[in-house]
Amino acid sequence: MDDQPNPGTLSESSELLFSFGVITDIQYADLEDGYNFSGSRRRYYRHSLLHLQGAIEHWNKESSPPCCVLQLGDIIDGYNAQCKASEKSLEVVMNTFQRLKVPVHHTWGNHEFYNFSRDYLTSSKLNTKFLEDQIVHHPETMPSEDYYAYHFVPFPKFRFILLDAYDLSVLGVDQSSPKYQQCLKILREHNPNTELNSPQGLSEPQFVQFNGGFSQEQLNWLNEVLTFSDTNQEKVVIVSHLPIYPEASDRVCLAWNYRDALGIIWSHQCVVCFFAGHTHDGGYSKDPFGVHHVNLEGVIETAPDSQAFGTVHVYPDKMMLKGRGRVPDRIINYEKERTFHL
Repeated sequence: MDDQPNPGTLSESSELLFSFGVITDIQYADLEDGYNFSGSRRRYYRHSLLHLQGAIEHWNKESSPPCCVLQLGDIIDGYNAQCKASEKSLEVVMNTFQRLKVPVHHTWGNHEFYNFSRDYLTSSKLNTKFLEDQIVHHPETMPSEDYYAYHFVPFPKFRFILLDAYDLSVLGVDQSSPKYQQCLKILREHNPNTELNSPQGLSEPQFVQFNGGFSQEQLNWLNEVLTFSDTNQEKVVIVSHLPIYPEASDRVCLAWNYRDALGIIWSHQCVVCFFAGHTHDGGYSKDPFGVHHVNLEGVIETAPDSQAFGTVHVYPDKMMLKGRGRVPDRIINYEKERTFHL
């Protein structure tokens, strides 16, 4: 994973265009602290709500407030389902988000599907597709209802795309459905383990049950949106719960068909960065095509005396992530041929 200089060393002489907030893996539950599956890292289930409250207070007070916040998935923990507290915990977190003065775009992760079916999520407050922008005369850029993805324009010449990394998944779908059978077949072809959450012995360790992938239909849609953005000379930010670049992530946490997503992105000029969660550890790398992959540190494993969120300040020539707590500052420079001219 690449290291970067502190953005504070950079001159901020260029004009600030807009800002947006980022936060991930809140995983709230009304439970005592626990540990991750391997027992190696502490999880602060109740305190995650206080971290969210702190982030919202900060964003509401910023001198240049963000235009929106990107919530990268896993908003409540899977333990809620075992305690029959899924709806109650979601309500607690969503009521907290209501204090935020700007819109929130919600991405869906594995913990959403531990708690709810896809049908439930589609009709819930976690579906923020109503915030999408439509491109007139370009119906090919309209997403299907078969997956949860959309795009929007927070500022002229900048387009944000939310992807559904569990479009291919055995989580949250009816086990009698053809989609479930198709996804289970994909998973079992790559993972012979009895415990499908185990990557033990796998040459492609991302093929575990707590991950998922992108359908060809969704990838075709992404390609159409990026084609439009290339033509329109836009800068694109892509958001997904699952990361897609191995150098920025634990390989066990990647999307099943991350190479397919990278192939689409690398065939276009417009993508500046890809934000993901899921790993809890965070990570960063710039790929050979100049796309910055930023994996945000998770709130759930952030100690009470720290924090885990960030604000991204967007300039004509770069983006600057100002992290809080264990989220480090990062410079996201545009490639020279991609520099934005006002």
